[in-house]
Amino acid sequence: MATYEQLFENNRKWVEEKKAGDASFFDKLARDQQPDYLYIGCSDSRVPANEIMGLEPGEVFVHRNVANLVNATDLNVMSVINYAVVHLKVKHIIVCGHYNCGGVRAAMIPKDMGILNPWLRNIRDVYRLHKDELNAITNEDKRYERLVELNVQEQCINVTKLASVQQSYVKNKFPVVHGWVFDLHTGILKDLNLDFDEILRGIQEIYNLTGSEE
Repeated sequence: MATYEQLFENNRKWVEEKKAGDASFFDKLARDQQPDYLYIGCSDSRVPANEIMGLEPGEVFVHRNVANLVNATDLNVMSVINYAVVHLKVKHIIVCGHYNCGGVRAAMIPKDMGILNPWLRNIRDVYRLHKDELNAITNEDKRYERLVELNVQEQCINVTKLASVQQSYVKNKFPVVHGWVFDLHTGILKDLNLDFDEILRGIQEIYNLTGSEE
């Protein structure tokens, strides 16, 4: 583990490497950002957002929290999504969970987690919605992995419920919402292949905020 002082030395080396590859790198970086992607991921230190996608700084707008939740009462994530959609006009919104997620694991344990209780309740609600499928999985590790996937799916639905996302999609045909899971053991990203159009149609009876009846 690097010491605190080493972080600044690492930064200097990083600057040198970037300038060696492109002398104008930081001039370009200082310009207005125009990312095509909003990434909503877990705060877990083992999942570096732009690195796992092979993207450079400036190419992905990032929000991270414990267990990659999209909670309508969380003004942080709501503000990030609104800014990304309305002002940055991102083309894709990615909710990315990961296997071996401590937040999801904690939500599976019937234990008082103190201040984490209201946050973890969002994941426990996902378990409640899908308890028949999950309880039918006898292998605990497989059940855990499936809850990670279902949590991503439900957070994608939560993104799709938002007025800014619906209105932009009706007008521009973007952003499209995607669900991914990162496998820490292999480094591979798994696309859950969620059908965004189908999800949107499925929720519009109740959550249609487009200003139209379509």
